[in-house]
Amino acid sequence: MNNHHARNQPLDLGASTPRRHVVIGAGAVGSGTALRLAAAGHDVRVVTRSGSGPDHERIERVAADASDARRITELAAGAHSIFNCANPTYSTWATAWPPVQAALIAAAERSGARLITMGNLYVYGADTSPMAATDPLDPPSKKGAIRVAMWGDAIEAHQAGRIRTTEVRASDFFGPGIGQQGHLGDRFVPRLLAAKTASIIGRPDQTHSWSYIGDVCDTLAVLGNDDRSLGRAWHVATAPPATVTEMANAICDAAGVDRQKVRQIPGIALRLAGLFSADLRELGEIQYQHVRPFVMDSAETTEVFGLGATPLDEQITATIASYRASQRAGTAPSSADASVVTST
Repeated sequence: MNNHHARNQPLDLGASTPRRHVVIGAGAVGSGTALRLAAAGHDVRVVTRSGSGPDHERIERVAADASDARRITELAAGAHSIFNCANPTYSTWATAWPPVQAALIAAAERSGARLITMGNLYVYGADTSPMAATDPLDPPSKKGAIRVAMWGDAIEAHQAGRIRTTEVRASDFFGPGIGQQGHLGDRFVPRLLAAKTASIIGRPDQTHSWSYIGDVCDTLAVLGNDDRSLGRAWHVATAPPATVTEMANAICDAAGVDRQKVRQIPGIALRLAGLFSADLRELGEIQYQHVRPFVMDSAETTEVFGLGATPLDEQITATIASYRASQRAGTAPSSADASVVTST
């Protein structure tokens, strides 16, 4: 069993001949997944509005609208899988996700490509830790309800024989390239490395699952090429949970800096910030994930597919190296630094 994929080694994706894949989105997840597929010898089309994406001889970057079913169908002709790694901003979920999901389901049906969706844990009820991929869906937020509806549409089409699909769910991302959207991303790690206090929207003493971006991309690439994944959801192989304070201490220790305090952002400060930012306003309804234990169970993914989480010390070492390299270069951390070649 391959409990942990060795860094800089291409994944064994189980295909005797190269396949073609379409990856929607070029953030940390989309880029990291595309690079893993390409490193394993597959041809990849990365689709974004701007035509951006990682640079690799097997990767073709295409500018297209993911909500354009006709265009995505054309791009998916002959493809084995369509990976939905898009990441609309929180405030646009209600308007952005439905047309994209409808287009990708239509493209999967018309092209015969499998639809592999990057999902999250918003779909489960509050206070249900540890969450398993087979748990009932009972979202306590509007964003969770949107994700449940998306999965409902996909699995209904699967059960009707129109498409073949799976969803890969992760907790909050950790690691190189997750940017400002990760709770332990650009607003957190650089402050610790500079020996400054860091802030978090919830309680820093509550246990939380953090899905390493390299493991997220590995899971997507493997499950997207293994038909045993189809017809249900799976969880990303994720390390044991840790509090934010424990993560901060481990980062500081590995970086050789004094341990720094982690403070909770007062609710009133978050509400005031929300007056000026639609995306910050959306954080209020997911605070429940950060004030009580929020823990996922990914044992079944390890058992079935042999995928294990990257050890935490390796996660932290790669993350620190990425931020320090980006600081020296004056650029944003690259998701490619996380493993073979790589949030929410």
